[in-house]
Amino acid sequence: MVVEIRRYLGNTLTFHVHDADHENPNCRLGQIGVDHRRWYDTLEEARGDARYEDCYWCMGGSNTDRSIGAATSAGTA
Repeated sequence: MVVEIRRYLGNTLTFHVHDADHENPNCRLGQIGVDHRRWYDTLEEARGDARYEDCYWCMGGSNTDRSIGAATSAGTA
């Protein structure tokens, strides 16, 4: 059996992209519904597919306009 491991997970419900190599417990990747998960090999591939914002927790929110307070109050990305 071959297991394909991809690094970036896009959440099609929230339009946040997560870096599975730097997962933070606040990301709650396990709570993303299977029908809302889209895996990518590269960040460029993810951004080319959808207008994802970087997850504040695992990617530092480098391309998001949300404030730290907003990310904290949301509780998840």
